[in-house]
Amino acid sequence: MVKTILIGKYIAIQGVLERILPDGRMVVRDGARLFVGRPVA
Repeated sequence: MVKTILIGKYIAIQGVLERILPDGRMVVRDGARLFVGRPVA
């Protein structure tokens, strides 16, 4: 499932959802890289 997360104040990343962390942040994969951020509401 493709999700969009915010990794900064103005930077959004779209990628495949890898997992959801206990604090509510999401880990998404964009190619070979993993990004952690807050989900976009």
